[in-house]
Amino acid sequence: MTCELLLHVDGDDTRLAMALRNAKNYADAAPGCAMALVLNGSAVELLRAGACPRQADIARLRGRGLRVLACNNALKERGMTPADLITEAEVVPAGIVELVRLQNAGYAYVKP
Repeated sequence: MTCELLLHVDGDDTRLAMALRNAKNYADAAPGCAMALVLNGSAVELLRAGACPRQADIARLRGRGLRVLACNNALKERGMTPADLITEAEVVPAGIVELVRLQNAGYAYVKP
């Protein structure tokens, strides 16, 4: 049985907060399991450096194995670049491709 978790956020801060609570609860219950959080659409704006409402939570969860992945297509649509993001975020070429790739790699998909 696999224990990899894939969280997907494409909405507002309420959804991001819920996803991060899910990640914390998962890390508490299944320590050592891989976790990824993919943000696409308008959600990438929540990762903007200097304005990220959840940066402290993200930093704590990165220390517990959470990868935070931002869609480059969504960044481009908003006139943003990877340099505009918090340091904890990684940029992937396309969020949708990353969602499919991780599911094919055995990650369980959850969209809070």
